[in-house]
Formats: sequence, structure tokens, C-alpha cells
Amino acid sequence: MPEGIRINKFLSEAGVCSRREADRQTEAGNVLIDGKRAEPGSRVLPGQAVYFMGKPVQKEQKRVLIAVHKPVGIVCTAEKREKDNIVDFVHYPTRIYPMGRLDKDSSGLILMTNQGEIVNKMLRSGNRHEREYLVTVNKPLTDPFLRGLSGGVPLVELGVTTRKCPVEQLGKRKFKIILTQGYNRQIRRMCEYFDYRVEELKRIRIMNILLGDLAPGAYRDVTEAEYQKLLKLIAHSTNTPVTEAQKEREYGRKSKD
Repeated sequence: MPEGIRINKFLSEAGVCSRREADRQTEAGNVLIDGKRAEPGSRVLPGQAVYFMGKPVQKEQKRVLIAVHKPVGIVCTAEKREKDNIVDFVHYPTRIYPMGRLDKDSSGLILMTNQGEIVNKMLRSGNRHEREYLVTVNKPLTDPFLRGLSGGVPLVELGVTTRKCPVEQLGKRKFKIILTQGYNRQIRRMCEYFDYRVEELKRIRIMNILLGDLAPGAYRDVTEAEYQKLLKLIAHSTNTPVTEAQKEREYGRKSKD
């Protein structure tokens, strides 16, 4: 077995950023190991000093997993160049980053953590973990529209067809939808396919974590009971990339997961 821990895993477990972002920053030359520029795949040995964008990195001792009610206008990124980034907005006392995305025009539940090991297992679409949304559109719902959403929608620009999913009408222009995928602006694209426009979109659940009555802009700690149930739900999940063969079996064509 190779010695040490891969730099992207080290940074992820230290709560600095996701593994993907760690790879990007490493390639950009912003990561040093014992004063030398790291390369993607570099390993950190015990006792070595790691610097990320000029600052020393130390592994977080305390687990952080919080549920945030993201308001419209906040961007789910740790990128400091984005003035409305969620990290600055939440202003948590220790370093955390968002798990996945919720687009700028949407509101609702986003999880933030310093626990890199659970992130991929929760977010990989191949693991089919649920996310629940409330959606209001610009005109009255019809049965063909609701059946179309639940039956799988071709997203031509992404080269995929969405999975079948539960859809429930809640009002004249409001419905609930549960997804197990997270394509960019997926629900908005699905509605646009049927000539509907999303006017309001709120995520109310990620797996077993509920938004509840959390006020916009507020956050709370995920409870120990919620965390333990979450660990059970992801116990058999993988954090490895989906192969092209797996994608083709599911979608009938190559797709970008």
C-alpha cells in the first residue's frame, strides 16, 4: 500500500474544500507540501506541512455538519471571488464548505461540513439518494405535465434523460418532486421542456435531513440522531466515479454524471 494520504483527500478531510476543488487548486499551484509545489496525486506523509493558498492546513478535530436555509441570491461555492458565496454568508467560525449545489435563484436546504469522506457518498447520483423540492410554476398544472415530469424528461443540452421520479400536485401551480440526481438547474430544465417556467423553487429535504421551520439565512447543527441515520443510509454507497458502461446502461447513451 502507498504511504501517506493523497493530497486531495487530505484537504477534503481537513475541511478545506472538496476533493474536486483540491485537484483544481493543486493543478493551479496553490498547494505546497513541505514548501514544494504539490502535484495531483501527491501524498502527504505524517509530519509534513501542507499549505493551501499560503495558509497552513491542520486537520479539523471537531466534526461539523450544519443545515443551512440558503436564501435566493446566495451562491453555493467557497470561491472567495464570488461576493455572494455561501461560506462568507454563513460566516461559520471554523472552515466548512457546501455539499453540492443549489442554484442562485433557488432557496432551501444546503448542508455544509468539514467531513469530506461523506460528501461524495451523499452526492453521487449513482447512489440514488433523495432530495425533495417544492416548486411553483407560472401557469396551472396539467395531468400531462405532471406525468411527463415523473416519467423522465430528455435534457437535450446535457445529453441525458432524467430518471423517473415521484411528483405530487399541491396546488393550482405548485407541486412536490423528489429527485435522485443533481444535474445543473435540473428542475428548471425539466419544466422548460414542457413550456413551463419555475417561479419559486425550494429544497426541503436531503435524504433524512429536513429543512423544517429553519428561517431563511439561519443554520443549525445536524443532530447526532440525524447524523447516525445518515451514516446508515450511506453505509453501502460508493464515492467512486460512475463508469461509462454504467452510464450507458442507465441512460442508453453516454452522459455526464
